[in-house]
Amino acid sequence: MEPRTGPRAAGDTLSAMRVLVVTNFEPDASAPQRGRWVRDQIEAVRRRGVEVEVFGFPPGSRHYIPAALRLRRLLRRERFDLVHVHYGLTAWSALLSGARPLVVTFHGTDVRHPVVGPLSRRLARRADLVATVSRALFAPEDERPGLPRVPGSAVLPCGPDLGRFRPIPRGEARRKLRLDPGGRYLLFPANPSRPEKRADRAAELAAACGVELLTGGAIDPDEMPLWVNAANAVLVTSDYEGFGLACLEALACDVPALSTPVGIAPFALGGVAGTLCAPFDVDVWGATARPHLEAPDPRVEGATRAASLSAARMAERVIEAYRDVLGIAVID
Repeated sequence: MEPRTGPRAAGDTLSAMRVLVVTNFEPDASAPQRGRWVRDQIEAVRRRGVEVEVFGFPPGSRHYIPAALRLRRLLRRERFDLVHVHYGLTAWSALLSGARPLVVTFHGTDVRHPVVGPLSRRLARRADLVATVSRALFAPEDERPGLPRVPGSAVLPCGPDLGRFRPIPRGEARRKLRLDPGGRYLLFPANPSRPEKRADRAAELAAACGVELLTGGAIDPDEMPLWVNAANAVLVTSDYEGFGLACLEALACDVPALSTPVGIAPFALGGVAGTLCAPFDVDVWGATARPHLEAPDPRVEGATRAASLSAARMAERVIEAYRDVLGIAVID
C-alpha cells in the first residue's frame, strides 16, 4: 500500500478516507475498561465522516507475531489510506506486516517501561507520524527517557467522552451503585495491581482521612461515570501517566480530583479551585480532601476544562494529522 502523494482538497474526501486502526488494548474480564479510550476516539473520528476499520488482538507477547501475519494478509486483501496503531509494541506488528503510511500513538507504559521503552524509541524513527498522548512523553521523567522528537511528531490524546462523563446527582449515582448515601468515599479509578499507579498512596490517604477507598480495575466502563459521581473526590496517585484520562473524566463530572504532577494533570487542574496537583504528601493531600469529604455533594467547575480535551475535540486533531500524512489540503 503506497501513501498518496501531492495535496488534494479536503472537501468531501473525509468520506472517502479509509483508516485501519490497530490496537491490542482489548478488554477482558479482569480489565473491562481496557482500551475504552481508544474506542471512544474511533467513534468520534467516525462521526466526522472517516471510515474506520479496527484490527484488534489480545495483549501479551505471544500474540504479536500471529497478529503481524494476519495483518499482512488483511493489507494484501484490502486497501486503506493509512494505518493508525495504538501502543509501541503493537506498531512493530504493523511494521512487520508492511503497513504504510504508519501513524503510531504511544500511550505511556510503552515509553517508560524499561524493556518496552527502548523498542518504542527504535520504532519511532520508522513511522510516518509519531504521536504521543501528551507532551510529557517526549521528555525524560524520573530518569526514564522519553521518545525522540522526530520530524512530524504530534500530540494526539484520547479525550473523555462527554456523552458518558457528565455531572450526575451524587445521590442518584450512589443509589444505583448501592452505596451508603451518607458515606464518605475516595475513588482510585485505576487497577490496584498496576504498581506505577501507586494504590498504596491512595490507601494511605483514605486511612489518614478515615474514609472508604473505592478502587477500579474490574469496573464496567459504562458504570465508571456513576462511580466518579458517587465519590467525594478522585485520586490519581501515579508515579507516571502517559496522559491521565481519569483526571479529565473527574473534571467532566465536576468532581474534585487530586493528582500527582503527571501527564495532563498540571494543565487540566491548574486554576481549578478545589483540585490539587502536587507530589504525594499525605498531609497536603489530606488537607485538600477533607473539605470534600465533609461536604454533602462536593463539586468543582471542571467541565469546561475537560471539554477542551474531549474525545470530540481530540478527534479533530487526529483527522488533521491524517490529512497531513496523506497530503490533503484543506480548502475553506
